[in-house]
Amino acid sequence: MATTYSTEYPDQTASDHRAKTATPMNLTGKMANFSARHRWTVLGAWVAVLAVAFMLAGGIDDVTTGGESGGSNMEFDVARALIAERINVGDTSSEWVIVEFETGTAQDAGNKAFVTSLMADLQALEHVAGVGSYVDGVEGLLNADQTIALIATSLTVADREAAEIIEPLSNVVEEANEHAGFRVTTVGAGSVESEFNELAEETLVRGETIGIGFALIVLLVVFGAAIAAGLPIMLALTSIIVAVAASAVIGRVIEINEFIIQIISMIGLAVGIDYALFIVKRFGEELGKGKDKIAAITASGNTAGKTVMVSGIAVMIALSGMIIVPGATFRSFGIGSVLVVIVAVFAATTLLPAIIGILGHRVYWLRVPFIGHKVVGKADNSQEDSNRGGIWDKITNAVTARPIISIVVTGGALIAVTTVAFSMNLGAAGISSLPEESDVRHAFEVLGSEFDNGLTTTEIVIDSPDVTSVEVRSAIASLEESLAADPFYGDTRIVVAPGNDLAVISVELQGDSLGKTAEDALARLRDQYIPAAFGGVADVYVTGDTAEVVDNVKLLAVWLPIVFGLVLASSFLLLMVVFRSIVVPIKAVLMNVLSVGAAYGLVVLVFQHGIGVDLFGFQQVESIEYWLPMILFSILFGLSMDYHVFMLSRIKERYDETHDNRASVAFGLRSTAGIITGAALIMVGVFGGFALGDLIQLQQMGFGLAAAIIIDATLVRSVLVPASMVLLGDRNWYFPSWLEWLPRIDVEGERAVEPEDRELDRGTTTPVHAPVAVAQVGGD
Repeated sequence: MATTYSTEYPDQTASDHRAKTATPMNLTGKMANFSARHRWTVLGAWVAVLAVAFMLAGGIDDVTTGGESGGSNMEFDVARALIAERINVGDTSSEWVIVEFETGTAQDAGNKAFVTSLMADLQALEHVAGVGSYVDGVEGLLNADQTIALIATSLTVADREAAEIIEPLSNVVEEANEHAGFRVTTVGAGSVESEFNELAEETLVRGETIGIGFALIVLLVVFGAAIAAGLPIMLALTSIIVAVAASAVIGRVIEINEFIIQIISMIGLAVGIDYALFIVKRFGEELGKGKDKIAAITASGNTAGKTVMVSGIAVMIALSGMIIVPGATFRSFGIGSVLVVIVAVFAATTLLPAIIGILGHRVYWLRVPFIGHKVVGKADNSQEDSNRGGIWDKITNAVTARPIISIVVTGGALIAVTTVAFSMNLGAAGISSLPEESDVRHAFEVLGSEFDNGLTTTEIVIDSPDVTSVEVRSAIASLEESLAADPFYGDTRIVVAPGNDLAVISVELQGDSLGKTAEDALARLRDQYIPAAFGGVADVYVTGDTAEVVDNVKLLAVWLPIVFGLVLASSFLLLMVVFRSIVVPIKAVLMNVLSVGAAYGLVVLVFQHGIGVDLFGFQQVESIEYWLPMILFSILFGLSMDYHVFMLSRIKERYDETHDNRASVAFGLRSTAGIITGAALIMVGVFGGFALGDLIQLQQMGFGLAAAIIIDATLVRSVLVPASMVLLGDRNWYFPSWLEWLPRIDVEGERAVEPEDRELDRGTTTPVHAPVAVAQVGGD
């Protein structure tokens, strides 16, 4: 059996070094050739990199933060900096432990004893500074009918560190909640952040599990063999691990937050699998043409490898726009996604050829019954003919027969959905967006409905040479009167800096600090109360959770057009150089923008207007996450380039050979339909897995990404691209003569890579020239 395989698929090592090409290899071709001939050395180097990455990746939690922590010129950040500089004493965090009595009132002996015991357990915890309740005679900690009691628990750390030490307190509350006759819950900065972090981690694990499982199924269908299907997943996981490790190193120099792990996992699975899919599929096609192992690997690197590199550059251009936006959140998204794409491209062009070089024909072992014969093309070198008459060929013929109607109907529908995006309300999901079964959300709702105590505060910072002056004190009194008359604001507390040059008014908020009501209250504070009270007497800044979100929305209004412009211009220049046309890149950019716009519209329809929320299991919210438009644009625009570069390269390749535009469009679509559909399904599976989580932020992102990929891989690829290219005819490839000085980059044009010396069968001196028969692929 071994001799039979080595005859059909040469898998030697002794004469690999003699495999040379008759035509010049490009960079990725040389990388693939080198990796295949020095496969064990390359594999060993990657194993060493992974070993180091495993050690470094464990430190990612030590360098990530829970949000923005300074460095911008936004008002909320300026206020925080002033507090830290002149007062240098942060408020300690607190937790409201809520005890609901199922029978009797708080004055019953059994209920009072339970509260007293719970207070003792809380007070015994290391990071609890003090507790208080009605048992101690503290007023305001019982509801009107005395069926619910509050235990005010102060911690030894500030709000930003509370989540790190909240677990022991949460455990005490959970144990108390198990006692019959009582419901015990807690809410505060620590428990809220801990709840969001836990849901994010669950979503991450669920998304990765669903994404990998779905990807494996699609890859088995595409390749028909288990080994080949496992290679893209292996490459994606490798890319994620190395990118996380690199982020852990970068995080010691640049501030990043915990979202970087989610974005690395999401993008790593998507592009890592896609890039390996392109190359392994092309390797099978090259084997089907009769090439031996090294020649097939080199040809795959020379063609699909270069497509991967160009696609990777396009993706990185789109994603790098986020890096220039101020703030740790956008910077983290940009750094994490760019890192994982870099690693994925490098792994696809070096590690993958090395592994294929080691496996040889065994890449197609463990063949799946009935579909295993599909892994490589036919031996007669007529792959394009094998796709004639298929579903995509029929779709192309129908679309191109009436290109104007196809463009008007499809484009009109996408534009109509895009217009909905203009009603998008940007904000952030607060505690009220947590799942209904969440104990933290329940505690928050009880606190808001039964008590006057506020959960969060807004800080009003007064900067003046002397905040004790008559003018400033009068202004502060006037502001306090306005706040007392506003039902959203509660009790106030004033802290003055030692130098009397700064005063901070902390005012309690009576509702969700990240809701629309809170935004309206902040607008009243900034636009009405403060100007009316101070009138230029002092510089006044407002900070807090609400201010942070509102200021970031304003920041996006400035930076979004800048990032859009830079990404669109850079992508246009790249595609212009690659395809030697100014029409093709203009169309590609416009269609990608249309895909993104339609995705925006669908997100607004579902999450903001509530259309289909029951169908998908989502919840309707007041606003879309403020960072979502930037994230969606960058990710979607980059990933859409994968499909465009891959398909357009095949069209350009055929057009250069035949100069028949219509036939080239049909060939490009049908020859890439299977692999692009598979790649799109994998991305939808990955993103859809994240959308199935309970965290509304990731639901919005996962749904938006999955929806846009579906739109791009179906309506755009199967209708708009072929219809517009047929309508424009040869004008697609118009390239002004005065731009001929630009460098030439042939993305995936076929370059026959034939070895001068064929690899020999082990134990024989007979060169192997026989083409591979389709039925023989995979082995038994």
